[in-house]
Amino acid sequence: MIVRASTEGDAPALAAIYGHHVLHGLGSFEEVPPTVDDMAGRRAAIVALGLPYLVAEEAGQVMGFAYAGAFRPRAAYRYTVEDSVYVAPQAVGRGVGRLVLLEVLKACEALGVRQVMAVIGDSGNTASIGLHASLGFEHAGICKSVGFKHGRWLDTVWMQKPLNGGDSLGPDKPGLPLAGH
Repeated sequence: MIVRASTEGDAPALAAIYGHHVLHGLGSFEEVPPTVDDMAGRRAAIVALGLPYLVAEEAGQVMGFAYAGAFRPRAAYRYTVEDSVYVAPQAVGRGVGRLVLLEVLKACEALGVRQVMAVIGDSGNTASIGLHASLGFEHAGICKSVGFKHGRWLDTVWMQKPLNGGDSLGPDKPGLPLAGH
Protein backbone atom coordinates (compact mmCIF):
# COMPACT_ATOMS: atom_id res chain seq x y z
CA MET A 1 0.00 0.00 0.00
CA ILE A 2 1.31 3.43 -0.90
CA VAL A 3 0.25 6.89 0.20
CA ARG A 4 0.42 9.61 -2.41
CA ALA A 5 -0.96 13.03 -3.19
CA SER A 6 -4.43 12.82 -4.68
CA THR A 7 -5.01 13.88 -8.27
CA GLU A 8 -8.01 15.10 -10.23
CA GLY A 9 -8.32 11.59 -11.61
CA ASP A 10 -9.04 10.25 -8.11
CA ALA A 11 -12.36 12.12 -7.87
CA PRO A 12 -14.52 9.10 -8.87
CA ALA A 13 -12.89 6.92 -6.20
CA LEU A 14 -13.15 9.70 -3.60
CA ALA A 15 -16.83 10.15 -4.42
CA ALA A 16 -17.50 6.40 -4.22
CA ILE A 17 -15.76 5.97 -0.85
CA TYR A 18 -17.26 9.07 0.70
CA GLY A 19 -20.68 8.37 -0.83
CA HIS A 20 -20.74 4.97 0.85
CA HIS A 21 -20.15 6.61 4.23
CA VAL A 22 -22.77 9.29 3.55
CA LEU A 23 -25.39 6.65 2.76
CA HIS A 24 -24.49 3.98 5.30
CA GLY A 25 -22.53 5.62 8.08
CA LEU A 26 -22.80 8.27 10.75
CA GLY A 27 -19.32 9.81 10.47
CA SER A 28 -20.52 12.35 7.91
CA PHE A 29 -23.60 14.42 8.59
CA GLU A 30 -24.26 14.79 4.87
CA GLU A 31 -27.30 12.83 3.73
CA VAL A 32 -26.92 13.02 -0.05
CA PRO A 33 -23.64 11.80 -1.57
CA PRO A 34 -21.78 14.50 -3.46
CA THR A 35 -21.20 14.01 -7.17
CA VAL A 36 -17.82 13.29 -8.69
CA ASP A 37 -17.67 16.94 -9.78
CA ASP A 38 -18.50 18.06 -6.23
CA MET A 39 -15.69 15.92 -4.83
CA ALA A 40 -13.28 17.19 -7.47
CA GLY A 41 -14.15 20.76 -6.48
CA ARG A 42 -13.77 20.07 -2.76
CA ARG A 43 -10.40 18.44 -3.38
CA ALA A 44 -9.25 21.35 -5.55
CA ALA A 45 -10.19 23.86 -2.82
CA ILE A 46 -8.05 22.01 -0.24
CA VAL A 47 -5.11 21.70 -2.62
CA ALA A 48 -5.40 25.40 -3.55
CA LEU A 49 -4.71 26.26 0.11
CA GLY A 50 -1.52 24.21 -0.06
CA LEU A 51 -2.93 21.61 2.32
CA PRO A 52 -2.49 17.83 2.02
CA TYR A 53 -5.16 15.71 0.34
CA LEU A 54 -3.73 12.21 0.23
CA VAL A 55 -4.89 8.79 -0.89
CA ALA A 56 -3.86 5.28 0.12
CA GLU A 57 -3.58 3.11 -2.97
CA GLU A 58 -3.19 -0.63 -3.38
CA ALA A 59 -2.76 -2.31 -6.75
CA GLY A 60 -3.91 0.86 -8.50
CA GLN A 61 -7.10 1.18 -6.44
CA VAL A 62 -7.78 3.97 -3.94
CA MET A 63 -8.51 2.31 -0.60
CA GLY A 64 -8.91 5.44 1.48
CA PHE A 65 -8.19 9.13 1.71
CA ALA A 66 -7.46 11.82 4.26
CA TYR A 67 -6.96 15.54 4.11
CA ALA A 68 -6.59 18.64 6.22
CA GLY A 69 -8.92 21.56 5.58
CA ALA A 70 -9.10 25.02 7.05
CA PHE A 71 -10.72 24.74 10.47
CA ARG A 72 -12.68 28.00 10.24
CA PRO A 73 -12.55 30.90 7.75
CA ARG A 74 -11.47 33.69 10.13
CA ALA A 75 -7.80 34.73 9.96
CA ALA A 76 -7.05 33.95 13.61
CA TYR A 77 -7.65 30.25 12.84
CA ARG A 78 -4.84 30.20 10.23
CA TYR A 79 -2.69 27.85 12.35
CA THR A 80 -5.46 25.29 12.88
CA VAL A 81 -6.78 22.65 10.49
CA GLU A 82 -9.50 20.01 10.63
CA ASP A 83 -8.71 16.52 9.43
CA SER A 84 -10.98 14.10 7.60
CA VAL A 85 -10.34 10.43 6.86
CA TYR A 86 -12.46 7.86 5.00
CA VAL A 87 -11.73 4.25 4.08
CA ALA A 88 -13.25 2.07 1.35
CA PRO A 89 -15.64 -0.52 2.82
CA GLN A 90 -13.48 -3.43 1.65
CA ALA A 91 -10.42 -1.96 3.40
CA VAL A 92 -11.91 -1.18 6.83
CA GLY A 93 -9.86 -2.67 9.66
CA ARG A 94 -6.65 -2.98 7.63
CA GLY A 95 -4.86 0.12 8.95
CA VAL A 96 -5.56 2.22 5.87
CA GLY A 97 -7.00 5.14 7.84
CA ARG A 98 -4.04 5.22 10.19
CA LEU A 99 -1.54 5.06 7.33
CA VAL A 100 -3.03 7.93 5.34
CA LEU A 101 -3.92 10.14 8.33
CA LEU A 102 -0.41 9.80 9.75
CA GLU A 103 0.99 11.18 6.47
CA VAL A 104 -1.48 14.07 6.56
CA LEU A 105 -0.29 14.91 10.07
CA LYS A 106 3.34 14.84 8.95
CA ALA A 107 2.50 17.19 6.06
CA CYS A 108 0.67 19.55 8.42
CA GLU A 109 3.62 19.60 10.77
CA ALA A 110 5.92 20.53 7.87
CA LEU A 111 3.55 23.39 7.00
CA GLY A 112 3.81 24.87 10.49
CA VAL A 113 0.27 23.97 11.59
CA ARG A 114 -0.12 24.28 15.37
CA GLN A 115 -3.45 22.50 16.05
CA VAL A 116 -5.31 19.72 14.27
CA MET A 117 -8.97 19.29 15.08
CA ALA A 118 -11.02 16.16 14.50
CA VAL A 119 -14.79 16.68 14.48
CA ILE A 120 -16.05 13.10 14.58
CA GLY A 121 -19.63 12.28 13.76
CA ASP A 122 -21.36 10.04 16.32
CA SER A 123 -20.02 9.44 19.81
CA GLY A 124 -20.39 5.72 19.06
CA ASN A 125 -17.84 5.97 16.22
CA THR A 126 -15.25 4.00 18.18
CA ALA A 127 -13.12 3.32 15.10
CA SER A 128 -12.50 7.00 14.33
CA ILE A 129 -12.21 7.99 17.99
CA GLY A 130 -9.71 5.16 18.56
CA LEU A 131 -7.73 6.02 15.44
CA HIS A 132 -7.38 9.64 16.48
CA ALA A 133 -6.49 8.72 20.07
CA SER A 134 -3.82 6.31 18.80
CA LEU A 135 -2.24 9.21 16.89
CA GLY A 136 -2.08 11.47 19.94
CA PHE A 137 -5.37 13.34 19.70
CA GLU A 138 -7.04 14.16 23.02
CA HIS A 139 -10.73 14.63 23.72
CA ALA A 140 -11.71 18.29 23.55
CA GLY A 141 -15.47 17.95 24.02
CA ILE A 142 -18.76 16.48 22.87
CA CYS A 143 -21.66 18.35 21.33
CA LYS A 144 -24.76 16.35 22.19
CA SER A 145 -27.50 15.58 19.66
CA VAL A 146 -26.48 18.22 17.11
CA GLY A 147 -27.32 16.09 14.06
CA PHE A 148 -30.21 13.85 13.04
CA LYS A 149 -29.53 11.10 10.52
CA HIS A 150 -30.78 7.57 9.88
CA GLY A 151 -33.59 8.12 12.38
CA ARG A 152 -31.48 9.07 15.37
CA TRP A 153 -29.82 12.01 17.08
CA LEU A 154 -26.06 12.18 16.73
CA ASP A 155 -23.32 13.80 18.77
CA THR A 156 -20.07 15.20 17.49
CA VAL A 157 -16.88 14.32 19.32
CA TRP A 158 -14.14 16.94 19.22
CA MET A 159 -10.54 15.80 19.48
CA GLN A 160 -7.40 17.90 19.19
CA LYS A 161 -3.71 17.33 18.53
CA PRO A 162 -1.05 20.02 18.92
CA LEU A 163 1.82 20.14 16.42
CA ASN A 164 5.03 22.15 16.40
CA GLY A 165 4.79 23.05 20.08
CA GLY A 166 1.09 23.89 19.90
CA ASP A 167 0.43 27.02 21.93
CA SER A 168 3.66 26.87 23.93
CA LEU A 169 5.29 29.56 21.76
CA GLY A 170 4.36 32.02 19.05
CA PRO A 171 4.05 30.98 15.41
CA ASP A 172 7.16 30.86 13.26
CA LYS A 173 5.37 30.65 9.89
CA PRO A 174 2.65 32.82 8.33
CA GLY A 175 -0.15 30.23 8.59
CA LEU A 176 -2.81 29.31 6.06
CA PRO A 177 -3.88 31.87 3.46
CA LEU A 178 -7.45 32.40 4.75
CA ALA A 179 -9.69 35.02 3.20
CA GLY A 180 -11.77 35.84 6.29
CA HIS A 181 -10.75 38.34 8.93
